[in-house]
Amino acid sequence: MKTASLPVRKTPIFACFLLGLGLTLPPSGAAADHPPAPVPGRTAPLRCAERPFRAAIRGGQGEALPASCRSGPAATLATDDEVTLSPVMALVVGRRIWKNECLGTIAGLTSWNRGEGFPSLGIGHFIWYPAGKPDRFQEAFPALLAFLRERGVALPAWLAAGGPCPWPTREAFLADRRSPRLTELRRLLAGTIPLQVGFIARRLAAALPQLTAALPPADRPAVVARFRALQRTPEGLFALLDYVNFKGEGVKETERYQGQGWGLLQVLQEMPGQPQGAAAVEAFADAARRVLARRVANAPAARRDQEAAWLPGWHKRVDRYTGPLVTGK
Repeated sequence: MKTASLPVRKTPIFACFLLGLGLTLPPSGAAADHPPAPVPGRTAPLRCAERPFRAAIRGGQGEALPASCRSGPAATLATDDEVTLSPVMALVVGRRIWKNECLGTIAGLTSWNRGEGFPSLGIGHFIWYPAGKPDRFQEAFPALLAFLRERGVALPAWLAAGGPCPWPTREAFLADRRSPRLTELRRLLAGTIPLQVGFIARRLAAALPQLTAALPPADRPAVVARFRALQRTPEGLFALLDYVNFKGEGVKETERYQGQGWGLLQVLQEMPGQPQGAAAVEAFADAARRVLARRVANAPAARRDQEAAWLPGWHKRVDRYTGPLVTGK
């Protein structure tokens, strides 16, 4: 298999990330056909590996990759039944979600936000509830661990044993941030980023049937058409992947304030008409802004100030859906 020449730094963590995607870094002292990696975003466009990274998603995928990546075996155009992520595509998606949720930092892979009763872990900030402290939001970290086990990842014994989050409070979690357990957890999460992309992709694969099941029959065609329009463009599919991880499918009755949700379903319902291409992504981003603002307005008084403080960052995140997905940044 040919390898992709990537503009990334030669760090051990990123080397593990690339190997997980089926890519390699040029060796030290490489010959002229393996020049040193350029500075990110400066020179030398990415080249695609020939073997794609496949994720079974009911819908298509793509991304704003160089023209050389838009044809041949590594192309990532949409079908209605499956998406194929090239290694470069999986890399870009993983890095973008990691940046959105964790600012692209290793420390951000194990976070516990002020005002929340649970830690947020991994590139997708997957929720893990302490014992006896469930909240209205969907818990995803135990499912991620199961997914990693299915893919042959050896988990540390304390994680493999299952169970709730072992830190009962944010204070206990922060006090333990340099402990062997949290250090081991960050190492695990940093080394499985491609698999976390696959986990998010699998969630999106299962989303559309859930969305349609939650709707009256008369409302289903419009929502399905908007979903399909988005998944047929690179930026649109990324918006679907990121938003379903960010705010969920929108089908859980517990994920409501004053009876109104804020997930993927609500954003698709909020979109006007049947836009296509770039217009569909713009309509999705605009609808997401309105849905998120409505969430804050409907939030319980005890949470409203905190959520209002988060809203500008949420809006900035969805605004970026309309820009190209640029590799190497």
